[in-house]
Amino acid sequence: MTEWQKSGWRSKPRVQMPDYTDSAKLADVESRLASYPPLVFAGEARRLKSLLGQVSRGEAFLLQGGDCAESFAAFSADNIRDTFKVMLQMAVVLTYGAKVPVVKVGRMAGQFAKPRSAATEAIGGQELPSYRGDIINGFDFNPGARVPDPERMAQAYLQSAATLNLLRAFSTGGYADVRKVHAWTLGFTGAPEAGKYSEMANRISDALDFIEAAGVRDEAAHALQTVEFFTSHEALLLEYEEALTRVDSTTGKWLAGSGHMVWIGDRTRQPDGAHVEYCAGVQNPIGLKCGPSMTSDDLKRLMARLNPQNEAGRLTLIARFGAGKVGDNLPRLIRTVQEEGANVVWTCDPMHGNTIKSTTGYKTRPVESVMREVREFFAIHNAEGTIPGGVHFEMTGSDVTECTGGVRAVTDEDLSDRYHTACDPRLNASQSLELAFLVAEELSNRRAVQQRKTAV
Repeated sequence: MTEWQKSGWRSKPRVQMPDYTDSAKLADVESRLASYPPLVFAGEARRLKSLLGQVSRGEAFLLQGGDCAESFAAFSADNIRDTFKVMLQMAVVLTYGAKVPVVKVGRMAGQFAKPRSAATEAIGGQELPSYRGDIINGFDFNPGARVPDPERMAQAYLQSAATLNLLRAFSTGGYADVRKVHAWTLGFTGAPEAGKYSEMANRISDALDFIEAAGVRDEAAHALQTVEFFTSHEALLLEYEEALTRVDSTTGKWLAGSGHMVWIGDRTRQPDGAHVEYCAGVQNPIGLKCGPSMTSDDLKRLMARLNPQNEAGRLTLIARFGAGKVGDNLPRLIRTVQEEGANVVWTCDPMHGNTIKSTTGYKTRPVESVMREVREFFAIHNAEGTIPGGVHFEMTGSDVTECTGGVRAVTDEDLSDRYHTACDPRLNASQSLELAFLVAEELSNRRAVQQRKTAV
């Protein structure tokens, strides 16, 4: 095999990527980005890989969540703070349920590009290229906005740098203090419609009270007031990824400097394609979306290509089948992994397989379908004797009305109230916490079963 090159993807078949018409402008933006500092550093990526290795062994749990597609227009410190806040709340609930550390990875600071099911879309008799995310083209439905513009990559870089700066400040500056985070959650469970979660919330309060009474809090103040928080996105726009790829001076290995973890989508996972070629050569943890069309042979080829050394924490398989379809697909893929003796993290994306069109015309996701897929994911891993390592949600800290259902009962008629997504529907803060309590319950039940087996 010839030595991997960061531009090697350019000789491979490419899908879901724009064709830029101004090659000189594209070259100028790529050159500028290549001269900028990386957004993340190799030591951080290695740390995340180590933590994901713990997840693969059941010693930690992965919580991955954030925007469907980040937006230039909706960029603000408040939006970053609110999503980070809900992620922390979810993590506290999950930590209590799993009784293991929770690895927190945001779909943030780089999640700008989106694959689309069709190259064009039509409104009112006019057909235009599809919107592919703010890093590629504009959301407004007019010919000028839909032309891919390389300069958008530079804007995405600057927004990602600002987002990471704020996330690092929040993570270490006291905002992530566990007591403060849990107090926010108590506000949610105190509402009448969310009262069914109050018992677990009260047990978490008791645990924190015990820690403080035992004097552990003073000794471990730093650990209780700070968190490790990582970023991730789909490595879809390879011109952007290549421009930010660097050689790690410590190891001599290549690093995707755009985010701590990058993943390959279900539409771009061709074993001989450009996206797999790029991701195979960087040392970051890699995610791989696995939908119903994933065959056992393809999975074997992809695992061999993306993780030839079989490193723990290197490869996360993100299952996305849809409620009612998990049993038809996940068991055969689990057995394929076992046959190969592969080290992987199994995580559940219950969002992408459950998208429907509402009676009012909005694209939505029923919370009940999302919950059902999570339950099915855990049930199958329990039956197979394998480890359900994490969950992967599209969510926001904003009070949007994009997914129907939940304890606050968003209806089809409510969708138009605060439907703000530029692409796919996201869980709001309340719905996200509801999902966290469900997952915590699944983890707690699983732990109880394992303890009974050990006792016998």
